[in-house]
Amino acid sequence: MRAVETDPTALPRSVVLALWLATTGAAPGVVVRSVQGDDEPHGVVGMPGREDDADLRALVTAWLAGPREVCALLPAPGDLGGAPAAVSAEATDAGECVMITTPAGSWAAVPAVTAFGSALEPGHLVAWQVRPVPAWSTHVAGTLGSLADAEQELRTSLVTATDALDALDVARWRDDAADAIERLRGGSTDGWPVPALDGRRARVLQLATRLLAIVDLATVDDGGAVNLWQSDQRSTALREVERTARHALSAATYAAVR
Repeated sequence: MRAVETDPTALPRSVVLALWLATTGAAPGVVVRSVQGDDEPHGVVGMPGREDDADLRALVTAWLAGPREVCALLPAPGDLGGAPAAVSAEATDAGECVMITTPAGSWAAVPAVTAFGSALEPGHLVAWQVRPVPAWSTHVAGTLGSLADAEQELRTSLVTATDALDALDVARWRDDAADAIERLRGGSTDGWPVPALDGRRARVLQLATRLLAIVDLATVDDGGAVNLWQSDQRSTALREVERTARHALSAATYAAVR
């Protein structure tokens, strides 16, 4: 049985990077510190215009320099979430990637993460793999829909997921879950390493991360599910909730900076 994460609503690295790339006037140093967090310094393989490897600051500096279109995608097996075929396998394996278009072309950046250390002192080595891709924005927009649509779907899914969590009584059969459940019932974006967000974008990010954490708690094992749903029915319902949350999280990161 997996332990509950210390912060069940932590944002994926690609989401943090995309949100910063979607802002104007961001300082590269601030962006890099926000994305790296407690990781070792991030490397970059395949940076456009360079034959050698680079660091994250070089990539961020280049991509902040001009007009751009950006979005983080969170593909999963059976649902690529808009990820192009050129990087679908590695992006699905990572569970995330950043899409960007500049006047020079379009790319996907996929973080390859290697964990080291112990549960008490974890560490991560991250190398962003940058690959050229075809124009992606039309396909991604059709897959994700609008931010307003995402918010509406999230609110419906939140009711479904919260009711399921309550009915499953996860706190009863998982001693380590009670505190996590309480955190999921509230929460805000205040502690996230992201730039200032408008109201709807912040709400969607908050709801989506809460839903993903609820699904994670509710799908660790069957727990009390035998008295609520048959296992396959519950899994099907929660998979749809999870898909909605991933797509909404991506929709909240899309921006065109002119």
